[in-house]
Amino acid sequence: MIAVENIALRQGSFELTDIDLKLSAGEYGVLMGRSGCGKTTILEAICGLRKINAGRIILGERDVTSLPPAERGVGYVPQDRALFPTLIVREQLAFALILRKLPQGDIAARVDELARLLGIIHLLDRDPEKLSGGEAQRVALGRALAHRPAVLCLDEPLAALDEELHEEMCRLLERVHHETGVTILHITHSPSEAKRLAGCHFRMNDGKVVREAI
Repeated sequence: MIAVENIALRQGSFELTDIDLKLSAGEYGVLMGRSGCGKTTILEAICGLRKINAGRIILGERDVTSLPPAERGVGYVPQDRALFPTLIVREQLAFALILRKLPQGDIAARVDELARLLGIIHLLDRDPEKLSGGEAQRVALGRALAHRPAVLCLDEPLAALDEELHEEMCRLLERVHHETGVTILHITHSPSEAKRLAGCHFRMNDGKVVREAI
């Protein structure tokens, strides 16, 4: 589950206050709103990439407000994917597991499991610059899922994809959610995307998060 409780964030002249958002365990939620209203800022705060000035963040049953990103149990796919430029796909998927010092056999098994789930077995030895946009998005998703997070944060994961790739990624996200049961918070500008994927809709209005009826 995700519970954002009365958080405040400030950066220069930009400020958000009294932000509340709650998703139950296993829910798929979307956060919508105009560009620049603070959606990505909230996602980064949940992941621990942006310090909050007030309030608290609960993930699962833990108050993670003061924990660093690696200890929050969150997988994050930023809008630009941010793949490591010098690592092949296999190494991208293994990265978080190596940091956690898992046995090599466990790492290899998890990489294989992810590659099968995401349909990227044929890409495991490929450099990131040789990936298409859709392939890179699958790899970024796999990297975020590698350590079996309880929460997955997605920042416009389907933006800039053509119609065919958009449909493929929608089906993949549905499959990932169904098979893993992970709680997902997904930023999008697309009402149709939100309607298809999510059971819970939030919108940023005048600096506040409002839950919308579906």
